[in-house]
Amino acid sequence: MHTTDVIIAGCGPTGAMLAAELRLHDVDVLVLDKEPEPTPHHRIVGLHIRSLELLAMRGLLDRILPHGRQRPAAGFFAAIAKPAPEGLDSAHAYLLGIPQPVVNRLLEEHVIEQGGQVRRGRTVTAFEQDAEGVSVTLAGGEQLRARYLIGCDGAHSTVRKLLGVAFPGEPARNDTLMGEMQVGVPPEEITPFSDPRRRFWLRPSGEGVYSVLVPAAAVSDRTEPPTLDDFRQQLRAFAGTDFGVHSPRWLSRFGDATRVAERYRAGRVLLAGDAAHIHPPIGGQGLNLGIQDAVNLGWKLAAQISGWAPQTLLDTYHTERHPVAEAVLDNTRAQSELLSPEPGPQAVRRLLTELMDFNEVNRHLIEKITATAIRYDLGEGPDLLGRRLPDLPLKQGTLYTLMRSGRGLLLDRTERLTPGAWSHRVDHHADPTADLDAPGVLLRPDGHVAWIGGNQQDLDTHLTRWFGNP
Repeated sequence: MHTTDVIIAGCGPTGAMLAAELRLHDVDVLVLDKEPEPTPHHRIVGLHIRSLELLAMRGLLDRILPHGRQRPAAGFFAAIAKPAPEGLDSAHAYLLGIPQPVVNRLLEEHVIEQGGQVRRGRTVTAFEQDAEGVSVTLAGGEQLRARYLIGCDGAHSTVRKLLGVAFPGEPARNDTLMGEMQVGVPPEEITPFSDPRRRFWLRPSGEGVYSVLVPAAAVSDRTEPPTLDDFRQQLRAFAGTDFGVHSPRWLSRFGDATRVAERYRAGRVLLAGDAAHIHPPIGGQGLNLGIQDAVNLGWKLAAQISGWAPQTLLDTYHTERHPVAEAVLDNTRAQSELLSPEPGPQAVRRLLTELMDFNEVNRHLIEKITATAIRYDLGEGPDLLGRRLPDLPLKQGTLYTLMRSGRGLLLDRTERLTPGAWSHRVDHHADPTADLDAPGVLLRPDGHVAWIGGNQQDLDTHLTRWFGNP
């Protein structure tokens, strides 16, 4: 029987990012994916500011940037476009549009380079957990054993269902068909369509292929892909013609269900990404939310496996990330309402459009969508406690270049503080010129501030809280 530290079900961006985080700490990782090949769906996704920062923090952004297109980080709430607000405190204050298969491929390649294993065409069908680990059964009867199992297997997560974790929320009210295909009429006879508020577009996607997005009636089983006839029918309903569409590259559907798992952890089995939360794609937050889940969980799970994690550290994954998902669900619910053609929502939309002319309102909304405003509840303290730091310039480069190892970091302006007995888990950078409103800060491996101050004894207390006994 194959044994490993962690089995991850699902090799999308969340699963691959989590595997890469674990490999930073020499955790043995096996990533399984039911698909024999990566998805061919050429859907463009947007990487938001916080995700770009995390990728930069791990040295991955440079390999991803050339494959995407940078766009201004304009305020964009419920398809209300506004100029980029002033005061976005980030070295990566832009949106990176990039095909999702490219993100998947680059992250998967990185995992393999770091020594992780990826096995495709493997479907988890059952598992049992005990005090020592999890026994996993694959389709065909193959047995695997791991200390932990992580479900990163999407909205229809088999791991979540087998675990019996409730997935409360609202079912889908609407479906949207999306695909790439050729058309049977000359391009000059096609009027470009693009109306995100109606979930409808027809636009060139290169090499004589068009990207098509069109609403459809909700179905009970979204695992069944739509047919080309479904697209033709809906195009005729919305545009008066089906444009002679033919020869599809790929066809898919997605709904607007809004749900979040009741628990992100049950014993030695955890959930991340779409397995833990789903919501309408308004604002392009889903993939970003999953990548951020992975970075929050990775170092905590590695600490647990390595044997030095404080008793409740792994439980903070749920207590920190569950409220973040609930906030994203709420803002997508709000945006969905503002897209309604009814008079009431449209009146609120007009009012919000006016309010977004105020820089503070515009900035508040974009920081909400891009996840730069997240503050984990780490107890009483200055406002910076629990927040992320931007990529500050320092004597030895920048802050994020010092965090590529996935370790904690003590940023010290006094030149008197020290991680002491925790130096094998926490790096130290003394820089009296650092742009900080504090003598020193302790950063967790995910870049969030765990302590602020100048007292060594108080620092030692917080080192114990986050990095275990020395």
